[in-house]
Amino acid sequence: MAEASISTQPAGPTGLARLGRAVDPRIAGMRAVHRAVSELRRGTPVLLEGGGESLILAAAETVGARGLAELAEAALAAPVLLLSAPRAAAVLSRPVSAPPAPEEVPVALRLSPALLAPEQLRRLADPVAEQLLPEAPQIVPAPGFAQALPPAAITLAKIGRLLPALVAAPASAATTARLGLLPVTVADVLAYPVSAAASLVRVAEARVPLEDAPEARIAAFRAADGGIEHLAILVGQPETAEAPLCRIHSECFTGDLLGSLRCDCGPQLRGAIARMAAEPGGGVLLYLAQEGRGIGLVNKLRAYTLQDSGLDTLDANRALGYGADERDFRVAATMLEALGIHGVRLLTNNPDKLAGLAACGIRVEGRVSHLFAANGVNDAYLETKKSRFGHLMG
Repeated sequence: MAEASISTQPAGPTGLARLGRAVDPRIAGMRAVHRAVSELRRGTPVLLEGGGESLILAAAETVGARGLAELAEAALAAPVLLLSAPRAAAVLSRPVSAPPAPEEVPVALRLSPALLAPEQLRRLADPVAEQLLPEAPQIVPAPGFAQALPPAAITLAKIGRLLPALVAAPASAATTARLGLLPVTVADVLAYPVSAAASLVRVAEARVPLEDAPEARIAAFRAADGGIEHLAILVGQPETAEAPLCRIHSECFTGDLLGSLRCDCGPQLRGAIARMAAEPGGGVLLYLAQEGRGIGLVNKLRAYTLQDSGLDTLDANRALGYGADERDFRVAATMLEALGIHGVRLLTNNPDKLAGLAACGIRVEGRVSHLFAANGVNDAYLETKKSRFGHLMG
């Protein structure tokens, strides 16, 4: 009997085509972004391609000596540090509370050899680390790259919930290929948020009686790249209502699970479920995997440390390099459409949620206030929501 052979070629588009399976370019692009993010989180450089140019990138907070050595080997010029505009303002000692430019452009900073070390790079990326490390030598702005590359690099870091700070250099294609670095295109990175939201599908549903809502179900939604699931908590039969009560709730590990007093997320979550249980038509709570207004749990903890040193929640996010709110409400709109819900009454104090959902094609028939009293710890946080985020506290 002849010995069977097994192909060791990667299952790329050519292999899938031979199997008679069409490859969706959108899904292929999402997978490339997902893999690139995983590499950056591990401290491995990746290759960003666009406009006929290539950048080798490494996340400043995770890259180690090996990753820096690979970057130096593939670089065609001296590496720079790419920072989002808010983080660059903090590093260059500009007021982080200053209003951002209408279109923030990442800043490239030329680094001295002394700064091209893992511990110094982490200091430049993370304002919390400044408490532990010595002062760095002066840094000066460096020339930019092709227009599309720096914004895509910052977006890639944010998708991975990493600090938006990357070591970058023009790359040699031959060297990056020899090193086996993963390539990803600017187009795929910039399309990722839209593609991830549009590709959400319901993958599981079960009846889950809740303490405040015995007639409840939970439906899980997953994007085509296999990322973290978003959940819909369905109380009663909201799918049958013309415009059911709806709450868009971003997950909050500290508030929802641990009962943190720093925010009002826990009371808002449980209060919304109880409110829907008392509503004749029930309601739907969309529990989105967008912790900390989209910056992730680790960065939220860093923001808390900055708040303890005197910054409010908005300025703490900017000091980390993030915007005031990084959430994407297209996710919520896709979930509602999949549930057959096209109009809602939104349970919120945040006018941005009203505008964001309406912009995605969901009919918003009104706002229902969702207020909870301060607890003595979150007083300043609630005041910041009102004064700086424009929340309607009434």
